[in-house]
Amino acid sequence: MKPESGQALFHVALVSCLCAATVHTGVFAGVSVQVGYEHYAEAPVASLPAFLAMPFNSLVNVAYVLLGMYWLQSKASAPGGPTEARKACYLKDVFAGMALVYGPVQWLRIAMQTRPTAVLDQWLTLPIFAWPVAWCLCLDGGWKPWRLLAVEGLSLCSYSLALLHPCGFEVALGVHVAAAVGQALRTQGRHGSASSGTYLALGVLSCLGFVVLKLCDHELSQWHLFQRLTGHFWSRVCDVLQFHFAFLFMTNLNTCRRRPPAEKVR
Repeated sequence: MKPESGQALFHVALVSCLCAATVHTGVFAGVSVQVGYEHYAEAPVASLPAFLAMPFNSLVNVAYVLLGMYWLQSKASAPGGPTEARKACYLKDVFAGMALVYGPVQWLRIAMQTRPTAVLDQWLTLPIFAWPVAWCLCLDGGWKPWRLLAVEGLSLCSYSLALLHPCGFEVALGVHVAAAVGQALRTQGRHGSASSGTYLALGVLSCLGFVVLKLCDHELSQWHLFQRLTGHFWSRVCDVLQFHFAFLFMTNLNTCRRRPPAEKVR
């Protein structure tokens, strides 16, 4: 494993562990979360163990791990030589590490149906949406580690909105989604190509599917198509797809963008 890949995975693991430890202190005990099988359209199967009680909503989380492994082993490239390639690799592998962590966390929430796992699932969603913003800022303004830290730190702190209002998490998530799409459009306008534009459009469509299908889980279960594979299941599929298209979009921009004038070879 490359040093930058190991560093990226270490940073993701460290932050994830700190978040888990913080959740278990009870500081977010007042956050409104949904706990219980009644919040899902998929009926639990009593004969199966808890980690497979809702088999489809459980097993779909393997896709996050497979996606993370795929992108972790993929090669990063960027104009500017080995140094720029290492930076691109770090950015890519942090995102891949987030996918590797999020799959098991989401599965734990489905299996355990406890407040701490639900809170952790919500909280870790925010920095995932914030990372494309940070990645785009690196493409636009160059490599500035403090900016990566600031974006992710602000994202993590924004979960405190969930303590102030029952819909605080939804507000924070909406801001994250809007920021990610807005920054991606800005970066696409500066550095993008037809291919990256296609990936961006598919990513936005997947994001819409992720949100709408999850919100309409019970309503969609009235339709035969969504009775076994429910809206929540398909929202997870859309989530994995938006992850994948975000990877394709960002790595395509990494490859195609021009170096800033100061970095050009004289």
